[in-house]
Amino acid sequence: MRMRLGIFLLTVSLTAVTTMAPGAVVASQTTMKLIKTINGNISPKSVRSSEDGVVSAQNMMYRHSITIYDAKTFALLKTIPDSVSLKDFGYSTTAGIYKGAPVEGSFSPDGKYLYVTNYSMYGKGYNKEGHDTCSPASGFDKSFVYRINRSNYTIDAVYPVGSVPKVVEVTPDNKYILVTDWCSYTLNVISIAAQKVVKNIYIGAYPRGITISKDSTTAYVAEMGGNRIHVINLNNFAVTYIPIGSNPRAIVLSPDNSMLYATLNLSGRVTSWNLTKHKAGVTVKTGKAARSLAISSDGTSLFVVNFESGTMSKVRTSDMKVLQTISACKDPIGVSYDSPTNNVWVACYSGQIKVYSDN
Repeated sequence: MRMRLGIFLLTVSLTAVTTMAPGAVVASQTTMKLIKTINGNISPKSVRSSEDGVVSAQNMMYRHSITIYDAKTFALLKTIPDSVSLKDFGYSTTAGIYKGAPVEGSFSPDGKYLYVTNYSMYGKGYNKEGHDTCSPASGFDKSFVYRINRSNYTIDAVYPVGSVPKVVEVTPDNKYILVTDWCSYTLNVISIAAQKVVKNIYIGAYPRGITISKDSTTAYVAEMGGNRIHVINLNNFAVTYIPIGSNPRAIVLSPDNSMLYATLNLSGRVTSWNLTKHKAGVTVKTGKAARSLAISSDGTSLFVVNFESGTMSKVRTSDMKVLQTISACKDPIGVSYDSPTNNVWVACYSGQIKVYSDN
């Protein structure tokens, strides 16, 4: 009877997986394989899938550009210079072109726009470039977030933020743009309706990763210079905390929003936190300097790039076991999961993009 029962349960379990949806792929049961290396005039700090057919790469001050790729063919569709006339947008009395330094990008939920942060600005009046070691007292120049209109891939709006903005995320209800300012120690809340910053929230040393609940009521912000995640109520901006562990950099939520995952940069680990039970989960070592983090659309796998190891690791979320570690490239720093293709895109700061199938 026990054997028959075991066979029955196994059959039910396998049926549950295979009948999730016709042709569904369970990410924790697949293996990554390199399918494309993209070269060119790039130095990508990050990559981001639009989830509707393109992937962007943000190329910092080394290339002064954002590059747009077809998510299926990997073809370069557009190179967008980071040059703007701030006077045209009402933010300078000086005519002339200013340049930025694209760090991270986020697509609006309606698919109309790509928002991009700029590490620093370059041009008349900008004399104190940002730095990775800093504080609000350092006096580094403030910067801007660009809005890129996807109908023609041109910059059609700019938003003044703090010093050295890093991560940008748009709330699923398309109400707010959230931006972490590395050197100002703040989170900017930009109202899309008002087209301006409506709230600045103090985070502490080196705010970086952002993730937002599906219902747009809660934002989670990593304090990389500390050991906690700031939990921000987007209705009243009240703040509570999760003691996640030292040096959190990137964070993502599970699809059902019950779990939060974070990279702990200095220790080279990925950790989990159960939001339903309000307690720590499991932590796993993935490599040296665990940086960016992505999650599969079914929530069964995490993808983390280990900057100093030159690797990418795939982690099963059910038990936080490392399933696969791939020698990726020199300085892998950004990662994005493209749900329509089940491909994983890796930004290599040294000047490449690697694309891996996970089918």
